[in-house]
Amino acid sequence: MTAKSKGRLRHVALSVADPWETAEFYKDSLGLEEVTELDGELAEGVFLTDGVVNLAILHFKSDEASQGTGTDFVGLHHIGFWVDDVIVSGEQARAAGATWIMGDPNNPDGYEVKHTDLSGIIFDIAAHGWAGSQKRPGEPENEVHPNPQRRLAKFDARREAARQAIASKKLAEVA
Repeated sequence: MTAKSKGRLRHVALSVADPWETAEFYKDSLGLEEVTELDGELAEGVFLTDGVVNLAILHFKSDEASQGTGTDFVGLHHIGFWVDDVIVSGEQARAAGATWIMGDPNNPDGYEVKHTDLSGIIFDIAAHGWAGSQKRPGEPENEVHPNPQRRLAKFDARREAARQAIASKKLAEVA
């Protein structure tokens, strides 16, 4: 019997109205570290990490980009697994009943391949991990995805507004 390809949960994506305010909340309240900002074709947002798992805080730009959840959806959007072999893991998932929705399932070096599970929950698989994540923490063959710590100047005002909003909420709690 062939060994199954094992996935490691290393990515959680939230869909929110304001990625910068949500990111500021998680940085301030739980000490997560900022990894990078994104302004892509599908979404804009902020990526954080706890050093092992990547937390993507996104606002999707279109209903198609949101993979069926809609641009106004707020909540857990998808989870991601760092796998050894994207092709084999995808085949295993689809054989078990997953539905492919996005990404090239035959490209072992692609960004990520998205599926839905039996309940319609979106998950993706990738062979490279996500910024700020580690594949096998504490093990000798651990892989660490680099943390570019990149900020986009175009989001300076939104970042500052988010920082001020969280500071105001903290002051209101004290008063």
